[in-house]
Amino acid sequence: MIQLRKEGGFKALCRGALISAGVIVGIMGQSAQAETLADALVGAYETSGLLDQNRALLRAADEDVATAIAALRPILTYSASLERDFGDRQTRQLSGLRTTTSLESTTAAIGISASLLLYDSGATKLGAEAAKETVLATRQQLISIEQTVLLRAVQAYLNVVAFREFVELRQNNLRLLTQELRAAQDRFEVGEVTRTDVAQAESSLAEARSGLATAQGDLVEAVEEYRSVVGRTPGQLSPPPSLPQLDSNVENARALAVQNHPDLRNAQHLVAVAELNIMRAKAALSPTLSATGSLDASEDLGTINDTRSGTVGITLSGPIYRGGALSAAIRSAMASRDAQRGNLLDVRKTVSQNVGSAYAALSAQRASLQASEERIRAARIAFEGVREEATLGARTTLDVLDAEQELLDAETSRISAQASLYVAAYAVLQSTGRLTAKDLSLNVQLYDPSAYYDLVKDAPVPSSAQGQKLDRVLRALQKN
Repeated sequence: MIQLRKEGGFKALCRGALISAGVIVGIMGQSAQAETLADALVGAYETSGLLDQNRALLRAADEDVATAIAALRPILTYSASLERDFGDRQTRQLSGLRTTTSLESTTAAIGISASLLLYDSGATKLGAEAAKETVLATRQQLISIEQTVLLRAVQAYLNVVAFREFVELRQNNLRLLTQELRAAQDRFEVGEVTRTDVAQAESSLAEARSGLATAQGDLVEAVEEYRSVVGRTPGQLSPPPSLPQLDSNVENARALAVQNHPDLRNAQHLVAVAELNIMRAKAALSPTLSATGSLDASEDLGTINDTRSGTVGITLSGPIYRGGALSAAIRSAMASRDAQRGNLLDVRKTVSQNVGSAYAALSAQRASLQASEERIRAARIAFEGVREEATLGARTTLDVLDAEQELLDAETSRISAQASLYVAAYAVLQSTGRLTAKDLSLNVQLYDPSAYYDLVKDAPVPSSAQGQKLDRVLRALQKN
């Protein structure tokens, strides 16, 4: 029977078993400069390429409003030309003489034309309204993506914290098993244990080394994920703060989500866009009335001939027969509207389901963490008892190693349960649409989706004061 050393064995394992709480206390005491979960969320918000991409897409949607508004304004165009004719013309007279006339000439012309849409049954205005609804839908899509980015940051942060604790736990376990192997070898040399006891200790040590290597590899992957999401390599990380405030009633949370979730609002705006597109398609059947005007001037540079002219008019046009294309466009718009309505219904169900699933997962993780605590308590008592019994010869080396492994597994489960509990809590926030930089009160300059829209919605020309302000904003965006 193996005679365990009184120093190192149980104490070392207890240090490993308490690593989750010990590391947390150590981190809090070691450095006030340790990164917090809020710091990680700020980094993800400020460095996310996905957010930058979708902010740019939102600005493109803002410009579509300006384009639609511009169609309601006068359109001015100019033209200028310079033409050179060359050649000659020969004629034969009755007398037999031939005369040659030069056709060479140079003509310059310049003109300006204007047109203004007077009436089109509101089709162009409906297009502008549809563009505005698209902007609102895109804003909600941006919020949804922001939630995804922040939840990924939460996961990345907690993974690094958890895997660092795993590595510490495995290292402590490896040191303990190394001491136990030495003790087994010493007792084998004096005949107190058999070769089997030594082999069992060697096997457990090899398994511990494998577990440490796996934990270190997982930590490297977690660090890479953190760097990708947050934009920097993790330094010293503080333990996560208290869980976010959540509605204790799942039905209240579900009702809130159905009203405010960005995915649902996005779907609602897309239905509005589809409705407007039907009205636009129907308006295409009506006539269009436009006012036109032009001024032209031309001059033959080789002579004194010149021409000045101008026109003013009103043009009325409308479809007579287009092979059924207009009717098909109306039916297509109606089908798209029906599809968006179906999508809205599906999104509503999905949002409601996600809230219920998130709360269920949170409840399960709380129960799992509580069970892990009970498992650790029981595993510690069992290990201490097995260890003491082994000193009396009532337990084998394998019994002690099994008890150690059970305690290690219990502590590992608790670390995983702690991380999973936090992720589940923030997933609840995401399911209700409240996992945003604004809702979390992050210390960041919040992106204002209406700021750029307010600059471009009236389609300013570059020479105007608003256009010059817009140019400065664009230059700042390019620098970033």
